[in-house]
Amino acid sequence: MPFTLRLSASLFFLAMALMVTTLAPATAQQARPPAFAQCAGCHSTQAGKTLFGPSLAGVGGRRAGTLPGYAYSPALKASGLTWNAKTLDRWLISPKKTVPGTKMPFNGIQDPKSRAQVIAYLLTL
Repeated sequence: MPFTLRLSASLFFLAMALMVTTLAPATAQQARPPAFAQCAGCHSTQAGKTLFGPSLAGVGGRRAGTLPGYAYSPALKASGLTWNAKTLDRWLISPKKTVPGTKMPFNGIQDPKSRAQVIAYLLTL
């Protein structure tokens, strides 16, 4: 098999593997990715434990701004977002652009691979 064909096939299968691991629903909690460290400074992953930000336990499928006991910004409450892979991706690129008026002081995760790992992890919580 010529080198370019092997390389193309290898890249195709690598891309497919990345899509499966980042888009498939998780069935068991994944290991916490290194990029989550910047989230963990403000967010707990334990249900009912609020830090500076709300707990991220059960975030997948939850409507934004609805976790009881946390004082969300009016903008996030009115956003109409439900947290899933697509909305988390937009949010984690730039919370302030996704929901102007949010009080979350975070500039986003620009690296797509790191962001995909964080999203996959969040959806297991």
